[in-house]
Amino acid sequence: MKVMAAELVRTAKLESEGELERLRFYYYTAGTGGAGPTILTTSFLLLGEDVVAYNKGEKIQLQPYSGMLTIDFGIGIGKKDVYLLNLPEVKSVHEVLGVPTVSARFGTDPFFWNWGMIAMRNLLPQEFLRDRRKVQQLVQLFDPVVRAVDGAAGEALSMRVDLECSDGHNRIGIFSHKRLSRSVGISTAAFVLAILEGSTKPGVWFPEEPEGIAVEAREVLLQRASQGTINFIMNKAPWMVETNPKELGFGIYS
Repeated sequence: MKVMAAELVRTAKLESEGELERLRFYYYTAGTGGAGPTILTTSFLLLGEDVVAYNKGEKIQLQPYSGMLTIDFGIGIGKKDVYLLNLPEVKSVHEVLGVPTVSARFGTDPFFWNWGMIAMRNLLPQEFLRDRRKVQQLVQLFDPVVRAVDGAAGEALSMRVDLECSDGHNRIGIFSHKRLSRSVGISTAAFVLAILEGSTKPGVWFPEEPEGIAVEAREVLLQRASQGTINFIMNKAPWMVETNPKELGFGIYS
């Protein structure tokens, strides 16, 4: 996702005469995406953290799982409700890519899981939600129900990143897959290949930094990571989301 954001920013600097204004991350998974207790624990812990976002260069803090938006994830996923969460890519993208306004939202299915997250945020104190031991006990309590629902919900995932510039140059990237577990394996392999091919520098870097993944290697990495996707588009105008990109040749990799 961060590599997609970096590519949107790079292209905008070449094609747009305006300034970078806003970048927004949107995530969706069906149920737990097949990850079970892992994603459940992470989601509950994030409810105990204030959301860090940036507005015109100013760092702001917001309530977790608030600010609902309905976002169109396009082919195979459709429109889903997403909510603010404290995700690390917000800070790194703001600092590394220099975008003044950045935020991230997440949503899941079935819809009542989102309601449950809001209820937990309102009913449980932050101290409880920040205690990993207590959260893991809570996860164990909910896990049988979650697994049962996961069987019906599936494990689809979608990620969408939107970039807006001051001159109206607005572009999006979307990555959607029917199986999160398979997508994670393919994406990890794509990064490993990039390392083996010498597309990274020694040290610890963010993926959006050129030392993390060389600029000229990003397209190949994204092509490899998108194998098996039901929808993958890059650097397209927002109005193209609902169109069938396969018919128009909008850069789908499958």
